[in-house]
Amino acid sequence: MLLQGTIIVDARTVLEDGAIVIEDDRIAAVDDSADLYEEYPDHERRRYDLIMPGLVQSHVHSVQSPGRARADGLGLCEWLSDQILPMEAAMGPEATRAAAALGYLECLASGTTTVVDHPSVEHTAEAFESAIETGIRARMGKVLIDKTDSAGLAEATETALTETERLLTRYHGARDGRIQYAVTPRFAASCSEACLRGARALANRHDGVRIHTHAAEESETIETVREATDKRPIQWLHEVGLTGSDVVLAHCVQTSDAERDLLAETGTHVCYCPSANMKLGAGIAPVGDYLDREINVTIGSDGPPSNDTLDGFTELRQAALLQRVSRRDPTALSARGVFRMGTRSGAEAAGFDAVGRLAEGWKADIVGLSTETARATPRGDPYAHLVFVAQGADVRFTMVDGEVQYDDGDYSGVDAAAIRRRVEQIPDRLDVWAITGSHQAWRRVSGHSPFVGCEPVTSHSLSWGS
Repeated sequence: MLLQGTIIVDARTVLEDGAIVIEDDRIAAVDDSADLYEEYPDHERRRYDLIMPGLVQSHVHSVQSPGRARADGLGLCEWLSDQILPMEAAMGPEATRAAAALGYLECLASGTTTVVDHPSVEHTAEAFESAIETGIRARMGKVLIDKTDSAGLAEATETALTETERLLTRYHGARDGRIQYAVTPRFAASCSEACLRGARALANRHDGVRIHTHAAEESETIETVREATDKRPIQWLHEVGLTGSDVVLAHCVQTSDAERDLLAETGTHVCYCPSANMKLGAGIAPVGDYLDREINVTIGSDGPPSNDTLDGFTELRQAALLQRVSRRDPTALSARGVFRMGTRSGAEAAGFDAVGRLAEGWKADIVGLSTETARATPRGDPYAHLVFVAQGADVRFTMVDGEVQYDDGDYSGVDAAAIRRRVEQIPDRLDVWAITGSHQAWRRVSGHSPFVGCEPVTSHSLSWGS
């Protein structure tokens, strides 16, 4: 296949009248269109107004799709304990599979080709199967919770780690490497020290495995960790081994100077989720300071209940605008810088070496957009257009690994309409209100996050940390 249009190669290079040649799963050539038209006369040809690397979102919750627009006006801990964890606990295998599929289809249709996903504790194999079926590139893993929670998701520490290794063995490297594993503790407050150290031990035992968790999102969860460990979240994660160049930490909104030093010294990746942080009132992540310290910062939508969309272009726009207003500086975060955060920086965090740039020999993860709308006319600087003007609805073409997964409203190999119908039925079938009734009373009395004072489900010594 040969794609022609304005080619945004990366955050530095644009070919105004360019072309890309795709052969198998790789980009065979990128050059001026006239030269490639002559060299490759027999390739199928398509034209799009803007052609760019697929977006990489390094923190999403695909299985939370049924919770879209259903948990508004709540702080993070109440939102999580009264709505999200009970919803996840009530979802069976079929619902989990459909919800994850819908999340991936939304990503593909709006220009995201790679996700670092944070599914749930239960039925994680179903999310893996949906990733394989929809064709998205994904780094993902079973969520670990071994401290008692009222939603009933907590597992014995050894059970959680054993199941993690089983899934890792089954899915890490699946679909010719398109699917990769991330050991995925929910966050520090939901996991015992044995569980967190076990997560590091698992990642160390298997080549190419990464770690993905939440950190320092808002004040109540920070205080929960401090009460339990006498340390701030990132300091505690560092002590148990969960920092480093193979670790992606979502949010990092409220961090101390000492924590920022740790992030920089260890090469830990930070995923900025501006829309979710705003909706839940968590605050504004100090992205400018992170970048000044040469910390790799990436972009993520978080989940449908905390954002209501998985459109990565929305996050590019919000990321830039929020940083500029918070610093009262229109130069605080350039369009090119945000574009890199949403492409190559995300791929680096996710551990995909040849993703996030349109260059010869790189993976053919490509998105084609239209500018034929009133909103998108006229088209100015391509980076400013992609960050401040473009929306997921502008996407006409999405390719992953050289395979067309989305083509102007049509998906490859999946029945998108059936998946939508299935997910539409999920909220009405979940008995979440019955589940959360007693929990809401519990939380009103406790006034804390759902894991304060909780002990691990098992406390006997384990061999995972060795």
